[in-house]
Order: sequence, then structure tokens, then C-alpha cells
Amino acid sequence: MMFSKILVAYDGSELSKKALKMAIAFAKEDPNLFIEVVHVYQFPTVAVGEGMFTPPPSVAMEYYNHAEEIVAEAKQELEKTTTNCNVVLKEGSFAKNILDHAKETGCELILIGSRGLGGIKEYFLGSVSHQVVQHSKIPVLIVK
Repeated sequence: MMFSKILVAYDGSELSKKALKMAIAFAKEDPNLFIEVVHVYQFPTVAVGEGMFTPPPSVAMEYYNHAEEIVAEAKQELEKTTTNCNVVLKEGSFAKNILDHAKETGCELILIGSRGLGGIKEYFLGSVSHQVVQHSKIPVLIVK
């Protein structure tokens, strides 16, 4: 493989699982390949007038716990094949965190599902994969 370090954007959706499996297949072909997996979660916020309201701590904790479960799932799947991996959890803007993490860790390729768990938000905000493709300085492989 011509890449030594790749990033997989993982949200637990079927297409992100497919992207992770693809990265694992690449790692089987090249044992030196390092896989970075990033899961980004966002607390729901509601804008009312000029104010922003975030969920109470108990709801925020539920979001965080669910995100940790998704990360654990990715780690478990990766560790069946390789130890050359790192799985991280980030909070905030999906595309920005994916792109920033790829840059900070020196990734040379991003694997991302064409559609994630974003649902109807994608129609208003543009899909995360589209934003990543538009702003990435490195190749992006969209998994369908």
C-alpha cells in the first residue's frame, strides 16, 4: 500500500463499519500500516433568539457514554487484526474534528462512509463526508 497512516471516520453506522473493515483489510496486506480511528460526537443544542441551550448534565452524560460505546466497538474490531492503531473520541464539529485529527496525526488518507448517522441534518448542513472531501488536503476515500 502506498499509505503508511490512514484515518477512519467512525460513527457506528453501517458504512463507517464498512470503512473500518476496509482499513483492516489494508492492514492485513501491509502490517506496517497505522490506522487512526476518530469518532466525533456532538451534544444537541437549541438556539432560541440569541441564546444557546445545551442539554442538562444527565443527558450530556448519556451522549458521552454512547460515544464511548461506539469507540469501544471500533477498538475491539481493530484489535482482532492489528496493534498499529489508535482510537480517539472527540466532541464538536464532525468534519472539522476529522480533518484536524488527520492533520495533527500525519494521516495520508481518510476513509469515510458516504452517509453516517446524521439523518435529516445532512439535508440542511451538507453531509459530513461532503464537507471532508471539500476541505481535505489529503485524499479521501468515500465508502458506499
